[in-house]
Amino acid sequence: MVTTIKYTEKDVWDLLGSNTLLYEGKAKKLYGTKDSGVLRVEYLDQATALNGVRKDFVDGKGSLNNQITSLVFEQFNQSGIKNHFVEKISKHEQLVESLEMIPLEVVIRNVSAGSFSKRLAITEGLPLAFPVLEFYYKEDQLDDPIINEDHIKILEIATEQEIETIKQEAHKINQALIDLFKKIDIQLIDFKIEFGKRADGTILLADEITPDTCRLWDEETKDHLDKDVYRRNLGELIPVYQEVLDRLEKVFNQN
Repeated sequence: MVTTIKYTEKDVWDLLGSNTLLYEGKAKKLYGTKDSGVLRVEYLDQATALNGVRKDFVDGKGSLNNQITSLVFEQFNQSGIKNHFVEKISKHEQLVESLEMIPLEVVIRNVSAGSFSKRLAITEGLPLAFPVLEFYYKEDQLDDPIINEDHIKILEIATEQEIETIKQEAHKINQALIDLFKKIDIQLIDFKIEFGKRADGTILLADEITPDTCRLWDEETKDHLDKDVYRRNLGELIPVYQEVLDRLEKVFNQN
């Protein structure tokens, strides 16, 4: 079982003796290590939209996302939110605990935006009366459709108890992110997360938390500080992601 103990530089090099590519997605590559319980994640300099239909090389994006998600997960480890993060080993790479991933995207929306706004004809930017949780089935061939709890059970993705655990953790994460981003004058509009299971059935937050997976608006100007800058052709992606990282580093350096 992986703990939050940091590896020495020698330990890291020993772990990386295995370099088997296990998975390549739109934003990351996963590699095996000599420890079957640990994976190496490489963040890619690639931006995608429309479920991968649009794709562009963006120099420096992988490094920024790796650094941002590492800071967030380190903060979660300190505050007791269980997750797969072990440590950042370079600007583009981190080590994570190997989990059996649950094929769900869990989305929480605090403000109407994006597909939610279009689907339900609710004005974008309207604060919601309470955080709305949605499930999406991670299946590329089906374009990741929205599903409900009965669908999850019929597909045997998760049990009723596991669904309840995921919902509780997602709402806990939502509040933690709201509090974190508020410190740096950013409004958390919505976000998507994924979960995985250890062999003993323990469910942990996995994947990433970055401007790729969160809608983030500047508290004062309402400027987009997320991937919508790319999706909607609003400007350059790198300065926006760098701004998020700079603000996070500033607040963490104060602690």
